[in-house]
Amino acid sequence: MTREHDRGGEAGAEARPSATVMLLRECAASGLEVYLLRRAATMRFAPGMHVFPGGGVDERDTEPGIRWAGPPPAEWAARLGVAEPMARALVCAAVRETFEESGVLLAGPPAGGVVADTRGPDWEADRTALVDRALSFTAFLGDRGLVLRSDLLRAWSRWITPRREARRFDTRFFAAALPAGQHTRDVGGEADRVAWMRPAEAVAAWQRGELEMLPPTVTTCAELAEYGSPAAALAARRHIAPIEPAMREVGGELRFVVPEGVPYPRR
Repeated sequence: MTREHDRGGEAGAEARPSATVMLLRECAASGLEVYLLRRAATMRFAPGMHVFPGGGVDERDTEPGIRWAGPPPAEWAARLGVAEPMARALVCAAVRETFEESGVLLAGPPAGGVVADTRGPDWEADRTALVDRALSFTAFLGDRGLVLRSDLLRAWSRWITPRREARRFDTRFFAAALPAGQHTRDVGGEADRVAWMRPAEAVAAWQRGELEMLPPTVTTCAELAEYGSPAAALAARRHIAPIEPAMREVGGELRFVVPEGVPYPRR
């Protein structure tokens, strides 16, 4: 990887809208920790890379009937710089994918609060049905009498896959604290390892070549390392502008080229 500035790039596939969530928790011994998944070696996109829970927008994430609490889609549209239907879809995808890939659900009853625990065979059956696209997220919330808690999310950044890549994503990064009483769990599928880590330790492991991450994940971990607690990170004021690395041949190898001004750590 390199931070070398790039002035252009080749046209590639259209970037698919997607969302990812940095789940944060406070550890008495080490302070802020973030949840990371290692993508299985069989995955077509970013095999072996450590990432946050997330994925592409499903067409059913745009359904206007989704049960919702917190800032409405119109406010998210202004924050994310997209039309209201896409804002609804991105927030929905963020919450849905987090549940699918970690078992953590940012939702609760209409009267307030958050689901206390999502372990058990009935929850697992619903999670599997969501992964298989046999159940829409709107129907899942409706069946359980829950509302999506958009107020638990904070918009963090926006990264776009380099244009030379065959599979491209326009990804909104969100942050959220692990709800009290809930637990992450290794649900398998796309990931073969999960871990809670201090962001600074994740960056240091990447610099030593012990843990592989793409530039958006490395950069985000470096940014999170500046905060001592989830509350401090969630209170941060973030200016969100699209960041699109490029691919350039450096020393005979194709490498990611991160734009100037992005706090990308050196390796």
